[in-house]
Amino acid sequence: MSIWFQPVPLDTANAAGAGSLIGHLGIELVATDDRSLTARMPVDPRTVQPAGLLHGGASVALAETLASWAATFTVDPEKHYCVGLDINANHIRAVSDGHVTAVATPAHLGRRTQVWEVRVDDDRGRPVCVARVTMAVLDGRNPYL
Repeated sequence: MSIWFQPVPLDTANAAGAGSLIGHLGIELVATDDRSLTARMPVDPRTVQPAGLLHGGASVALAETLASWAATFTVDPEKHYCVGLDINANHIRAVSDGHVTAVATPAHLGRRTQVWEVRVDDDRGRPVCVARVTMAVLDGRNPYL
C-alpha cells in the first residue's frame, strides 16, 4: 500500500526547487515507489569542498531536501505542510566525482511528526552518508505546491 497522499508530482517539485538551494546544488527528484522517494545530486564544483571531495553539508542538504519532499507528499496539501525539525547524519565514504543518489524511507509517519531514514550512495552503490530526519507536520495550506 502506498504512503503517498496523491500521485507524487516530481516535475512540480523539481520546478519549485529550481530557484533555491535545491536547484543550485543540482538536486533532482528522480523516482518514487510505494514507500520511498529517490533523488540525485552531482558531485561537481557546486557540491565539493576545497579538497575536491563531496562536502558533508551538501550531503545533509540532499538528505533534508529529500525527507522534506517525501513528508510533504504524505499529507493533504490543503490541510498540512511539513518542515524540518532535526537532522542527524553520518558521513561514511568520500566521493570526488559522478553523482550521489539518495533514497528516503519512512521510519515513522505520525499525525504531528515524521521520521525519515535517508541513505546516500555513490555511483557504485556504496554508502556515502546515512541520515535521520525528523519532520514537523503543521496545519495550514502547503505553500510549496
